[in-house]
Amino acid sequence: MTAVILVIHIFLAISLVAVILLQKSEGGALGIGGGGMSGFMTGRSTANLLTRTTAGIAIAFFLTSIVLAIFADHGRVAHSVVDGPIPNLPAPTALAPAPAAPAKPSAPPAPSAPLAK
Repeated sequence: MTAVILVIHIFLAISLVAVILLQKSEGGALGIGGGGMSGFMTGRSTANLLTRTTAGIAIAFFLTSIVLAIFADHGRVAHSVVDGPIPNLPAPTALAPAPAAPAKPSAPPAPSAPLAK
């Protein structure tokens, strides 16, 4: 069931991006559609149709987001950090003991006698 809703959610996301890019931009920056469709629909009816389509797809996108969030939370047990360790994590392992400090030399080596010639 989750896989089906996830696929629908992805299709809604792609179609939402496409419908938003089809709308006429106010600043003239990224609007792909709008000016070239004079024979199909008038500018006002095209904007009205795209606005309603965007709103419908956005509502469906948010609904699938909420449903996926509910499915992701289904079956989990609530726990608190204050109560103790988290149930599904392995127990912490003991740390290895620190290596012993190197032994200090007891006395510096005695100077050797000069070599005779």
